[in-house]
Amino acid sequence: MANNTGKAVWNGGLKEGKGTVSTQSGALDARYSFGSRFEDDVTGTNPEELIGAAHAGCYSMFLSALLEGAGKTATSVTTEAKVTLGKDDTGPFISKIALTCEAEVPGLTNEELQEFAQKAKDGCPISRALGAVKEITLQASLKNA
Repeated sequence: MANNTGKAVWNGGLKEGKGTVSTQSGALDARYSFGSRFEDDVTGTNPEELIGAAHAGCYSMFLSALLEGAGKTATSVTTEAKVTLGKDDTGPFISKIALTCEAEVPGLTNEELQEFAQKAKDGCPISRALGAVKEITLQASLKNA
């Protein structure tokens, strides 16, 4: 299986600092800030938006694969993942992800779609990662100027 790498660089303090996030493939190189994460600044992205995009993309592909495996090839699968950020005593956290999916699948009934849709929600790798990460490792180093 492939290993994929994301990278973030943050410069400065929390509220006045700025950062960038990028992907190994070069498909993403975006700015983010306190304002784009916790306020209404739309000039950058934020981690929750990226999680939403990853979840929607993974879910759409997984649902399509399940359908195809059953001989029901989708014409299209469009998914939106709305990620809600909450806050508790320890700080911000993702409190909810609402998936909304629209699929065009010739010959599929609504009842069949509901079954496949639930299986995709439970089984796509991003859904599984968000609900069942058992180990998170860290390697930290200090870079002094």
